[in-house]
Amino acid sequence: MQKMLKLILTSRVYEAAIETPLEEAAILSKNLGNRILLKREDLQPVFSFKLRGAYNRVAHLSDEERAQGVIAASAGNHAQGVAFSAQKLGIRAVIVMPATTPQIKVDAVRSFGAEVILHGDSYSEAQEYCNQLVAEMGMTFIHPFDDELVIAGQGTVADELLRQTAGKMDAVFVPVGGGGLISGVAAYIKALCPEVKVIGVEPEDSDAMARSLEQGKRVRLDSVGIFADGVAVMQIGKQTYDYCRRYVDEIIRVNTDELCSAIKSVYQATRSIVEPAGALGLAGLKKYVRQNGVSGQTLIAINSGANMNFERLRYVAERTQIGEKQEALFAVTIPERPGALKRFFAEVVGERNITEFNYRLGGREKAHIFIGISIRDEAERLAFARHLTEHGFENIDLTDNEVAKTHIRYMVGGHSTEAAREVLYRFWFPERPGALIRFLSAMGQSWNISLFHYRMQGGDYGRVLIGLEIPRSDEQGFRSFLDNLGYRFVEETQNPAYRLFL
Repeated sequence: MQKMLKLILTSRVYEAAIETPLEEAAILSKNLGNRILLKREDLQPVFSFKLRGAYNRVAHLSDEERAQGVIAASAGNHAQGVAFSAQKLGIRAVIVMPATTPQIKVDAVRSFGAEVILHGDSYSEAQEYCNQLVAEMGMTFIHPFDDELVIAGQGTVADELLRQTAGKMDAVFVPVGGGGLISGVAAYIKALCPEVKVIGVEPEDSDAMARSLEQGKRVRLDSVGIFADGVAVMQIGKQTYDYCRRYVDEIIRVNTDELCSAIKSVYQATRSIVEPAGALGLAGLKKYVRQNGVSGQTLIAINSGANMNFERLRYVAERTQIGEKQEALFAVTIPERPGALKRFFAEVVGERNITEFNYRLGGREKAHIFIGISIRDEAERLAFARHLTEHGFENIDLTDNEVAKTHIRYMVGGHSTEAAREVLYRFWFPERPGALIRFLSAMGQSWNISLFHYRMQGGDYGRVLIGLEIPRSDEQGFRSFLDNLGYRFVEETQNPAYRLFL
């Protein structure tokens, strides 16, 4: 701990980075019953805290290493931090980025004078190629998190927090990807203010740190979610694991809806839009307050970055209502007879605000409704479900059903024929020009596509929902096809939302 403390206090961060403000979110503080402060790392020159660690590492290179230049693999913020640092110090920089990286991030890295090499569809593939180049070119690799000088650079955030609050805070909520930021923050805070809680926050689908701490060893995830791409790390670092094991109090997992809600909360407090990974700290803070009934405390969330793809804002806005527990989605079955729909509205819906309503004939005996309603809290959602049951309406709560929220709500329709067995699958494929056509070509003409839904989300990967009619005599061939396709997929044939509406 003492070594890291010295490295943080003697870092060279402020040759490039700024001391970011700590701002109070007044309305959010009132709503949550605690004093909520936001550490504005989104205001750094590259719009992310990553500049701190990258610059500190590059600034400590020897003259010989500077002459050889630096290289890094990154899909975004670390790349910009390394490129900015190299430009400032007059060093050659090569950045390997996945071919799926949004153009805005590629352009940003090039604007700092770095050479960009696009390779592979994921960070892992870019990293493997970067390793080859290191051996071939003799450049110094700048690790995004598992390096003590990088960790020390990120730890300067904690030094600022203690000075800005005079140590009067109860908990700090830190976004976690590979663990560099939380390692530096935790080591510094626990050395000087051990009573302050340091709480990490990860997406539910990219929780390598949480799983590693739970299992007592570093865990490698089979796959990671791509919504919060800034923390989409399959395996944390050796050093960062050790720091977090010793100094971090707990890790909170949040879902996509909670992240979208936090992005909105940051916007309302600062009129700034952070990226999904940048909102992790506040998402975890809100969940912590809600689950533990905390009040009267000073809680800090680190806004870690604001490199948001503009196209993603539509998706964020759509999911925010559910993330804030202000919308509930239900599938409701009603009898198919005159007056049934009128009775449903009069006796059950009443004066409630309807956010969405889809009706399709489900046969001559009954019909299925997809309905969204505004709610104030979780209790009202549960109360509405009971209300439906009490009035004799079969219902399924779809508020937490990913397929219903992402696809079904936009394509409620009739059922396919019963001539062949229909199966439903979700697929993910790299989002780049021509990717959808290549995906369809890979599907071939072996089976009839009975349902197809694709919607651009502004992320690195596209998501497709497909229904296929598979003759029972060809089921083995279809399974072999899936195994060799090379795309991530999940079968959804038994999903209740699909069974009712499609």
